[in-house]
Amino acid sequence: MTSPLHILFEDNHCLAVVKPSPLLTQAPPGIDSLEARVRAYIKERYNKPGNVYLGIPHRLDRPVSGVVLFARQTVSAQRLHAQFQERQVRKVYRAVLEGQVEPAEGTWEDWLLKVKDESRSERVSADAPGARQAVLRCRVLSAKPEATLVELEPQTGRMHQLRVQSAGRGWPVLGDTLYGGKGALPGGAPAGVIALHALALTFLHPIRYEPITVTAPLPEWWGELGIANETPGGGGR
Repeated sequence: MTSPLHILFEDNHCLAVVKPSPLLTQAPPGIDSLEARVRAYIKERYNKPGNVYLGIPHRLDRPVSGVVLFARQTVSAQRLHAQFQERQVRKVYRAVLEGQVEPAEGTWEDWLLKVKDESRSERVSADAPGARQAVLRCRVLSAKPEATLVELEPQTGRMHQLRVQSAGRGWPVLGDTLYGGKGALPGGAPAGVIALHALALTFLHPIRYEPITVTAPLPEWWGELGIANETPGGGGR
């Protein structure tokens, strides 16, 4: 039995929900995913007899939790997709990184390349064929000897960008063994998750063009980390 959806914002044009990790954002038919759960929710709530349209302008990695935004109309999907492509959407993440992050605030700039035939990326030189620039702002929120809680704000959208840029500086996301993480997650954490959470998303409503911010509360198990600070309650405005 799947848990009920945590709705952050909903109207006739778009729907923002919390993706729990390690749930897939999308998956082939017959495999559980956030997309499948949202389609089922819309079908039941609005008593839709046929197929449910759902636009997906962005995704989160499987081990990452947090805000995911869907479009409920084709025009809304096109406009939201354009906002993500043109970097008009503000994305704010919380992460617990291994080690002591210094300085306390800064901008990380790298060049990343997707590894051929593998679901991962790596840092490369700027002149490497196929390299794409990755820019990320980092701010330390709190720290303990073995780990640091940070706020991450990507300025670009590259595959596994936050995970690769953090690990490349010697501070992998806690639990992220794909990129060299060795620190253990607390016992209450589900299998297959990492300490990376898409906390907030700010976008323009695709029809009314008013700014909307949605915020996803941290998963309960983050409380066992002994470092995660309190975050605002979820909701849209």
